[in-house]
Order: sequence, then C-alpha cells, then structure tokens
Amino acid sequence: MKSNTSLKGRGAQQNTSNKFSAYSYETRDDFLEFCRLEGEVADKNKTQYLPIFPKTIVNKVTSPDVGMSYSMNMYQGCEHGCIYCYARNAHEFWGYSAGLDFERKILIKQDAPKLLEAKLKSKSWKACTIVMSGNTDCYQPAEKEYELTRRCLEVFLKYKHPVGIITKNALILRDLDILKELNDYGLIGINISVTSLSEETRRILEPRTTTIKKRLQAIRVLSENGIPVNAMLAPIIPGINSHEILNLAKAVSENGAVSMAFTVVRLNGAIGEIFTDWIRKTLPNKAEKVLNQIQECHGGSLNDSRFGVRSRGDGKIATQIHDMVRLAKRTYFKDKSFPKLNTSLHESHKNGQLKLF
Repeated sequence: MKSNTSLKGRGAQQNTSNKFSAYSYETRDDFLEFCRLEGEVADKNKTQYLPIFPKTIVNKVTSPDVGMSYSMNMYQGCEHGCIYCYARNAHEFWGYSAGLDFERKILIKQDAPKLLEAKLKSKSWKACTIVMSGNTDCYQPAEKEYELTRRCLEVFLKYKHPVGIITKNALILRDLDILKELNDYGLIGINISVTSLSEETRRILEPRTTTIKKRLQAIRVLSENGIPVNAMLAPIIPGINSHEILNLAKAVSENGAVSMAFTVVRLNGAIGEIFTDWIRKTLPNKAEKVLNQIQECHGGSLNDSRFGVRSRGDGKIATQIHDMVRLAKRTYFKDKSFPKLNTSLHESHKNGQLKLF
C-alpha cells in the first residue's frame, strides 16, 4: 500500500460542509497560489483543545445495534483521525465539519468527573454499566494533558459502579492501578479495537493511533492482570482488512482476549464523502474496488440506516465476512466468554462510603 495523501498525519483530507450550516468552506486554488507566492503556510494543521461545559455527561443509548445502555464521552472530536469513524457526523451538531475539524478541534468536557459523580449519587439512578466512550476515544492524545478519563475512573471506583471502556490507545495502561482495583470488585470490562495487523494499513486508516504491537501488548498486560478484554475487530472493510479476520482473531486470542466482536463498515452521513475523497487520494488503484464492495454490503449504497442490518451488512460479501467471523470464534474463542459486570455494590455506596444503616 502506498499513501499519496497530501495532508500528513490526518485521516480526512478535507473539511466537508456542515449540513446544519448555511455556509460552506472551500480552499480555492488562487488562495493556495497566493500563500505559495507569499511564502506562507495555507494550513498549519494544528490541533486545538476547546473547553466546553455541558450540563450532563451520561447519555442513554437507544440504538438496538449498540451493545450498551449508557455511554459518556469526555471528549468530542478525536485526534486519532480514523477515516471510517461513525462519530465524525456528531461534530456537525457542535457547528464543525465532520472532516478535518473532527480531528483538529477537540472539545474538552472539563467538568466530566463532577457531572459523573452527581449522576452516580442521584437517588433515581440504578446501577447499569456506563461505557467510556461510545463516541470518541477516552484515551486519545488529549487525555495525556487533561486526565479526565483517569479522574472519572476514580469516581467509578469510589461509588463501586460498573464501567466499560472502548479504546485503541495503549495509554490505558497508565491507569492499570485503578483498573486492577475496579476489577477486584468485578466493575470493569475493556474493549480494545484492533483493525489490522499491518502497520502500514493502520497508519493510513488510523493515522494518530497506537501501533498494533502496543495494542496487542495492552491486551496482554490487562489480561495478565485478570482484567477481561473484548477485542473489537472493527470495522471490517472489504478489500482492505477483510482478509485478516482469522489472523486478527488468532493474535488477540493469543494475547488474552476472552471474546471478539466485529462490524462491517458503513459510511453514513458526511463520512461517505470523506472516505471516498481519502481512498481516491491514498489508494487510487484500489479505490473503486473497495467502494464497490462496501456498496455490495449495503444494498448498493455506502450507507445503510436499517437497524439490525446496518452494522452487519448483507449480500454475498457480508455473508463471507460473517462466515469467517464464525470460524474465527469457533477456532480461537471456544469456551471463552466476556463476564457480566457487577451492579450489586453501587446502591450501598451512593454517598461514597458503605452504608451502615
């Protein structure tokens, strides 16, 4: 694979128009020529961290296709820059583009720990696993500076409340001390995303993520400490990583994962335009083949909004993917299972300590 992308270190190569805005953004050739003549940089490609202060942090998940009931996101936007990310569209609700803005304008919910604590202390709240993060990665680069994920884990531990984590960043090992304490009470389950075993594929699909080697190491270290890990082999993209399913399953299983899950890529909303632009610049020789195969999985479209089908796909190619996944589970995950988290402790710890009366 040879990458021809013009904007290094980013997934998206453009800022698509925001469907909620009356205005659109365009980089004109005459502007680029002016910058060249003046010796100026047209795009400095810098990441901005922007503080925001929402009133709540825990969201109820109503989609039947997502295996969680509640989620929370300390950050909106994600510097990892995964080109296929379904969360890109959410950035439009904040007034930004799903393209480069999603990767470069990261919104920081600085009151997240305080909002979480208020939720867990609420008299009406009944313990149910809350997943960090159902939308953007809770261990993306911003976490190194703000440590909101670590502080929220401390809140979950204080109130003995179950929490799930979805990430593709080895930074999670920084918090191994808290994760081990949570696991002592059966309160933690980890989902590590591994999309490819090829570092070159990882680099162009997910430009600012942890290397595959470090992700597998994270699975191994967590597992060696008794912390349950589910491997997310997602998304499966026909023509890019679909041939790796068995090898991926073998690798994560050998490193200790107790279960695996997958989705078939779908390019909803602005992501279809972003992905199409990216693949024609990055993998021009494979672009049409990959796009056609994705469409084959979704009834001739890059997107499929049907519940129960949209994340699984249908058609011959999707069937082949499902067959490979079933074989992988039988071969590498027989007699393994992901545990149910403990919801029985929280009620007696709502005031932050064990109730005596």
